[in-house]
Amino acid sequence: MKAPTYPIPSGDREMARGLFTALGRNAFNWQVELASELRLFDGIGDQNAQSILTEEANKEIERLLSLNESYKKSENGDNRWLAWITYHNYYKAPDLIGPAVSKKLNIPYLLIEASIAKKRYQGPWAEFAKQADTACLDADVIFYLTERDRDALQQHKPTDQVLRHLAPFLNCTPDDLPPAAELRGCQLLAVGMHRPGDKMESYKTIAKALNHLTNSEWVLSIVGDGKAHTQVKGLFEQFGDKVRFCGQLDPTQMMNEYQRASVFLWPGVNEAFGMVFLEAQLAGLPIVAENRPGVRDVVAVSESLVTADQPRIFASSVDQLLSSLEQRQQWGARGREIIIDKHLSDTATETLMSEITRLVDPKHISIQANQ
Repeated sequence: MKAPTYPIPSGDREMARGLFTALGRNAFNWQVELASELRLFDGIGDQNAQSILTEEANKEIERLLSLNESYKKSENGDNRWLAWITYHNYYKAPDLIGPAVSKKLNIPYLLIEASIAKKRYQGPWAEFAKQADTACLDADVIFYLTERDRDALQQHKPTDQVLRHLAPFLNCTPDDLPPAAELRGCQLLAVGMHRPGDKMESYKTIAKALNHLTNSEWVLSIVGDGKAHTQVKGLFEQFGDKVRFCGQLDPTQMMNEYQRASVFLWPGVNEAFGMVFLEAQLAGLPIVAENRPGVRDVVAVSESLVTADQPRIFASSVDQLLSSLEQRQQWGARGREIIIDKHLSDTATETLMSEITRLVDPKHISIQANQ
């Protein structure tokens, strides 16, 4: 995947940046370092491209091991790194570096959000899928984000491997919360990149649902941009100026949109989980989403989840919320409370460090703790 320093917004990069913050809050003054920015991603199943990426990964392994040797000679003889952590290992983007480096340095190897896909052993990603699965088997700990991932990992885990739930989280703490939205009016909000495929399917569902709304006062703001913007915009032309396209927004502008909204809607077609659901709920917005794997792991109010691929049912839930400020406030408050309790950076730090400190050489814990 793209490095967390890449400027274009996405849920996985936001999650990666959040991991840096959460890990950096450790009690031992350990530094978090981005060891490599090499992108090992093949989105189309090009076996020649995969071979080239594997060669690049091998060169990167040599560079990192050489860097570590230089560090050991110049410092106190210890490794540069106490543990190796890789985020998001799967068949299109396997970790071709972490297992080799961690074995050579004899340090713990941990994965965050990893999946096993044996069904991909035949086809254009066969070798990458096997490499991704090998990385999963090599890991001392895998932090899974959703129950769907846990189920697959549990079937194949080595006896001594630990699977630990890490709730998807926002990069903030209870000390820096945004104010809750007032939820007045009939302002709907949808947030998602304008991309072909699953994002487009979510937008199609929203457009169909709008045709079934009985409340005529609604207006919809859509935040996002991308190469399919023209197609997304075309889905909503029938609604005229009732739909406002906001484009891509910075965090401050995005928070303003959450603050002025009454209801957040996003079907979440094939979302891993969806950071926007966490953001919207932290702002106190009631949600309407489809009851799908991944989505149900982060939508706190179960009544918010509706049957997938049923635009009329989706619209009915939106209508119900638009007709009752009290219900909007109740759902919004419940969602916000659960996000604060389970889905913020401080909770993630506790979860991550509980496993890392169990694996790291105790001398490093005592040295740092005594500084």
